[in-house]
Order: sequence, then C-alpha cells, then structure tokens
Amino acid sequence: MRLRGLAVVVSLLLFAPTASAHLVTSGLGPFYDGALHLLLSPADLLGLLAVTLLAGLRGPQAGRWTVLILPGAWFVAGLIGLHAGIGFDLPWLSVAFLLVLGILVALDAKLPAVAVAALAGVFGALQGLANGAALAELGAGSTAMLGIAGSAFVLALLVCAAVVSLRPAWTRIAVRAVGSWVAAVGLLMFGWLSQTA
Repeated sequence: MRLRGLAVVVSLLLFAPTASAHLVTSGLGPFYDGALHLLLSPADLLGLLAVTLLAGLRGPQAGRWTVLILPGAWFVAGLIGLHAGIGFDLPWLSVAFLLVLGILVALDAKLPAVAVAALAGVFGALQGLANGAALAELGAGSTAMLGIAGSAFVLALLVCAAVVSLRPAWTRIAVRAVGSWVAAVGLLMFGWLSQTA
C-alpha cells in the first residue's frame, strides 16, 4: 500500500506543469495574465489597498486623483522597467513604503489630497518599475503591463469609492484597523527580509 502511494506521488511530481514566480499564464492572453499577476501578488495588492484606503479616508478629491495617478504611474514606470533592461527589484524600499502607508491609514493622517496623490504616484512608480523588469525577464510585453495597470485602476476605483461612502464612525475605525494590519504585515516582511539578507 505504501509503495503504491509513493508511486502515485512520484508520478504526480514527474508530470507537474512548470511554475512561474512572477507572471501567471492563464491561457487567456497577455492582458489577462498581467491582470492576474496583480491579483496574485500579495505585496502589490496590500500596498494598493493601503494607498486607496488612505485616499478614501481623505475624501472624494484625494480618491479621484489617486484613481487616476496610481495606475498611470504604474503603467508608465512599468514600460520604463520593461524596456530599460535593468532589474528594479527593490524589496526594502517596497516594504518600507508598505509600512508607511499602513501607519498613515491606521493614524488616519490628515494629509492634503495632493500629498495622498503624490504617495499613490510614488507607490505606483515603484511597483511599476519592479513589475516591468520582471515582465522583461519573462519576455512579456506592454500588453501584460496594461493588464496590471487596468487591474490597479479597477481595484483603486472600487476601494476608494467604498471608503469615501462610509459615514458611521465605526466604519472609519474598521478601515483604520485594516491599515494597522497592513503595517503589521510590513513589519513582518521587514523581519523576513532581514533574515534572508
């Protein structure tokens, strides 16, 4: 019985498909592969969540500017990373930015809309450079980058709109609690990076 189980495990390992670390191939084309990449990248997704929560807490104007600037910066910087031929993997900077964004949400920092939009632009540019460089290594093109930016736009729009519409005080506290969890994840990622360095 054990020999048969071992034979099944070995055969499953021998015929397993290859795995890609940065780009998910869905079979639906490069645009949707890029869209899925964002949805399956926890660090990118958490940062996007944090910056859009912050924008939503700061009101409609900050939300509108963030929804436009974040995916635009992500796409333009992604194209730069895609065509530069240089690896832009900056894990320490990305994690630091995630931590700062989480803290700002948790504190409900009273930033002006311009400052929130600038933070969104810097975050989008950092992630875009990293994503573009990763796509270049895999031989993917600008269509995949457009998929990532499109997903960022849709998610930013949904989160900002949901948070701006919150009226009861307890809902804003719940958003701030999510920010504290993002900050906690940032701290955990710092610890993990320091152990792997």
